[in-house]
Amino acid sequence: MALTGIEIYKYLPKTNCKKCNFPTCLAFAMKVAARVVDITACPDLSAQSKAALESAGRPPIRLVKFGGDTHKVEVGNETVMFRHEKTFYHPPAIMVRIKDTASKEDIAKLVDEVGGYQVERVGMKLTMDGFAVENASKDQARFLEAVETVLAKSGLAVALMSDNPATMDAAVAKAAARKPVVYAATKENWSGMADIAKKHSCPLVVRDSSGLENLVALSEKVAQAGIEDIILDPGVDSFKSSIDSLTEIRRLALKKNFRPLGFPVMTFPGVQAKTTEEEAALAAEQISKYSSVVVLEHFSPALAYPLLTLRLNIYTDPQKPIQMAAGIYEVGAPKPDSPLCITTNFSLTYFSVAGEIEASGVPSWLLICDTEGLSVLTAWAAGKFDAERIAKAVKQFNVADKISHKSIVLPGKVAVLRGELEEELSGWKVLVGPMEAMDVGGYFKKTWKP
Repeated sequence: MALTGIEIYKYLPKTNCKKCNFPTCLAFAMKVAARVVDITACPDLSAQSKAALESAGRPPIRLVKFGGDTHKVEVGNETVMFRHEKTFYHPPAIMVRIKDTASKEDIAKLVDEVGGYQVERVGMKLTMDGFAVENASKDQARFLEAVETVLAKSGLAVALMSDNPATMDAAVAKAAARKPVVYAATKENWSGMADIAKKHSCPLVVRDSSGLENLVALSEKVAQAGIEDIILDPGVDSFKSSIDSLTEIRRLALKKNFRPLGFPVMTFPGVQAKTTEEEAALAAEQISKYSSVVVLEHFSPALAYPLLTLRLNIYTDPQKPIQMAAGIYEVGAPKPDSPLCITTNFSLTYFSVAGEIEASGVPSWLLICDTEGLSVLTAWAAGKFDAERIAKAVKQFNVADKISHKSIVLPGKVAVLRGELEEELSGWKVLVGPMEAMDVGGYFKKTWKP
C-alpha cells in the first residue's frame, strides 16, 4: 500500500543534508511518495529503515513476471477494485492447456495454431500469451517430450503442471530460460515445489480448492519458505464460486492489505464447462473479475477473439482514449489526384474510416487531426475539432505538397464547419462527406470530384 510523504519522512535521518538534491528530508519524502524519485536516492538511509519502507510500500497485489525474451508476461500489481477508480494495469495472461497424453504431432499442431494466432484491433496486435503443459500421463519422459515440443515450436510463456516434484524439477530445468510458472504447490507437496521454484527463481502457484482459509495457510507456508512470486489458485470452477472467491481475494488484498492473498490469481474456466460457449462465458467473467492468468481447455479463433477484445477493453485506461498519431496517412496507394479526407485521431474512428476507404477500392489520403483521442462529434462539441485546427493540420503536415488538387472531404456530421474552413484554407474547396464511414465508398463513386 502506498505510503504518504509524512509516513516516509519518519524513516528518514532528518538531517536535511541535501545529498539527495532536495532542500529538506520532508521535501524528499514528498517526492518519493509521488514516485518522482526512488527512496535509494537517500545515501544515509539505514538498512533497517530501507527494509521497513520496502515492506510497508509493497503493492497490495504483488507484480509477478514470467516468460522469456520473446514474450514476457506481467500480472498483478493492481491497486483498485474498479477500473473507473483509476485504471487496471496488467492484463490477465490468456493461455491454453496442453496435455502430454496428446501425440507429439497434435501438440505441435496446436502450438503452431495458438502461437500463430494474431488479430489487429484499433492498431494493436492481439495474441495469446502461452501454454500450460500438463503431466496428465504421470509419465516423466512423456511430459518432458511435450515440454520440449512446446518450447521448440513457440516463444510464448509456459506454465508447467505436475504434482510430482521430481518430474517438475526436470521439466523446469529444461524450460528455465523461459522462467516458467510452476504449478502447483498443494498441502501434500508444497515443500518440494517451493524448493524447485526457489532453485530456479520461478513463480509458484499455490493451489487449494477447499476454501480461502486453507489457501491462506498454504500461501503463508510457501512465503515463509522464501518464495516471493506466488500465484493463487482457489480452485473456482463455476460462475458463482469465481465471482465470490476472486472478489473476496481482491477485496482483502486491496482494502485490508492482507498479505497472504496479495498475489495474482490463476483460473481454469473450462474444467467444469459443458460446452465451449460456457467456457467462453466463464473466462469472460474471470477476465473481468479478477483473474490474472486464465487457462483455456480449448482454442479456436472464435473463442480467442472475443476474450482478447474484452481484455483490451477492460485494461484500456478509461481516462486516456486510444489514439493515433496526428499526420497524413496513405490508404491504399494514393496518387496526387486521389481524394483527401480528414477525421479525428480517436483510434476507432481512424480504423473505421480507413477500413471503409480501403474496402471502397479508391486509394486515398487520410489526414488525422489531433483531437486528444476524441471522436468527431465529441471533439467538435469540445472545441477540439474546428476549422482552425483542421487548417493547422493541413499546413503542419504539408498536405498541399502531396496532392495536385485543393479539395478536402469533411466528415458529414460536422458539415457546419464548411464555411469556416474555406475561410481558413484560402483557395481550397471543402466538400461535405457522408454522415457514416460505411457510406464512404458510395460517396467516392458518385460525388468525388477534385
